[in-house]
Amino acid sequence: MEIIDQSKARNISPCVATVGFFDGVHAGHRFLIEELKGIAKLQNLKSMVVTFAVHPRKVLNTDFQPELLTTLPEKLRQLESTGIDGCIVLNFTIDMAKLSAYDFLKTVLKEQFNVHTLLVGHDHRFGHNREEGYPDYKKYCEELGMDVFKATEFKTDEDKNISSSEIRAALKKGDVELANRLLTYPFSIQGSVVEGFKNGRGIGFPTANIDIQDPDKLIPAIGVYAVRVEWNNLQLKGMMNIGNRPTLENGQNISLEVHILDFDEDIYHQFLKIEFIHKIREEQKFNGIEELKNQLQKDKLAVMAIL
Repeated sequence: MEIIDQSKARNISPCVATVGFFDGVHAGHRFLIEELKGIAKLQNLKSMVVTFAVHPRKVLNTDFQPELLTTLPEKLRQLESTGIDGCIVLNFTIDMAKLSAYDFLKTVLKEQFNVHTLLVGHDHRFGHNREEGYPDYKKYCEELGMDVFKATEFKTDEDKNISSSEIRAALKKGDVELANRLLTYPFSIQGSVVEGFKNGRGIGFPTANIDIQDPDKLIPAIGVYAVRVEWNNLQLKGMMNIGNRPTLENGQNISLEVHILDFDEDIYHQFLKIEFIHKIREEQKFNGIEELKNQLQKDKLAVMAIL
């Protein structure tokens, strides 16, 4: 997949494109991209996704917390997995936010990126205040000499729309299985291993404390999870605790700790990718270390059975 940064765009061939933030690149996004690829094949043009480096609302409101399903590098990797020809990454600015839908179509899509055909998501709106809809886009594209199509609406077997918001809500409840089903792949977090309290090592369950790369990344609900851990090109099994470690009186600080099963390597300051598979239980306070150790043994057996 070719990645085109807006600031470095030069001499782009005519293409078929769709525009959106595409957080998560979930099943609904993938359905749209398959339709895009089909149109591009019929027109013998390249298929392109136009997305944004930063969530537009964060540019407009610096206090906005996007709670991202995918960081930009993660999103680009997922877009590449769809087989799309290229991705145009826009640097959203206050000036871009002021553009009308017509001006965005003309100055950005047509003149800068040579979009020949636009596929508009069935409920997608763009331009200043997002006031206009598909009939307006169709009129403007005709004036500009662009083809435009409205995407087919995608629904699940339960006749529900899939959205990034729905997936975020599932993760905030700890329902990672639903989130993964809607995403079509396991939700993950990535980060480096940092120094922790080292209490786990003393009770036979050493943990790696994870420092998340992107502060805007969504963290699933507090609890204990069966996870897969990717380290140094190896796939490992693990159990992860998200919470404030009430038995060890950690206060209100939320920690992300993963115990990797049957593993004894020094991985401080190294990079881990953690995929969430199943929530085992809620975080709870135990009456002492022995009770905690007994529960961790049960958790380990549960993780081994799940994975």
